[in-house]
Amino acid sequence: MNDEAKEWLSYAEENLRLAEVAMGSHLFNSCIQNAQQATEKALKAVGFLKGLPLKKTHSIRQLRDALVQTGLAPALTDDECDLMDSVYLPSKYPLGSALPRFVPDEAITRQCLNIADRVVTAAENLLTPAQQQGPPE
Repeated sequence: MNDEAKEWLSYAEENLRLAEVAMGSHLFNSCIQNAQQATEKALKAVGFLKGLPLKKTHSIRQLRDALVQTGLAPALTDDECDLMDSVYLPSKYPLGSALPRFVPDEAITRQCLNIADRVVTAAENLLTPAQQQGPPE
């Protein structure tokens, strides 16, 4: 694994852990924000592994689509991309005047956390296949 991919994956794993802690404390905005960031950084880690240049975007759909063009199909549906993209700003900022009021509930928060967990785990499996196989016999 190249160093850039490894570093992005490490950040993704940390965001996922923070999302899990936030969920356990019912801090839904913090959970969603970290779940979105974990997803974004995991996709970027895989992008680096595939030799893609860093795309300065927070769009999960754009990152997924760039990976699809390399022949990799991240397990993210269009609806999941839309969900993760839609929560990015309102989970970070109280933008009631600029965006519709967004108050996440436990169900939507858990859905975002599950997406992030699945994407980070898939990135880990792609980036560290030797560790998944166990020690040589």
